[in-house]
Amino acid sequence: MPIIRSAKKKMRQDKVRTLRNQNKKLALKKLIKSMRKTPSAKLLTQISSSLDKASKTNLIHANKASRLKSRLSKLIAQPSFANKSKASRLKSRLSKLIVSKPKAQILVKTAAKKTSKKT
Repeated sequence: MPIIRSAKKKMRQDKVRTLRNQNKKLALKKLIKSMRKTPSAKLLTQISSSLDKASKTNLIHANKASRLKSRLSKLIAQPSFANKSKASRLKSRLSKLIVSKPKAQILVKTAAKKTSKKT
């Protein structure tokens, strides 16, 4: 515990400011979660202004604010993609990457070629 009077006052101020910052961060998180559940343009403008205010007062970093704004704006740009679950999005990405032939068929063909060369 501080002994000096000014240090005691600083402690009281810090306690109040910490609580205020925590409440602001919780409010931001709630807004972002609500946007992710039901994206809308009106909510996006509200979130972007609150993110700008938070970065202006150093509550969050400026790059984090811009990153969140861009990710949330993508939800509005592609509404059909945003409604899908994570599993279905991953499945659609993987299906594009996977070759149409399964591994077993590829292995059988290579083995058949090797045996035909020997005889």
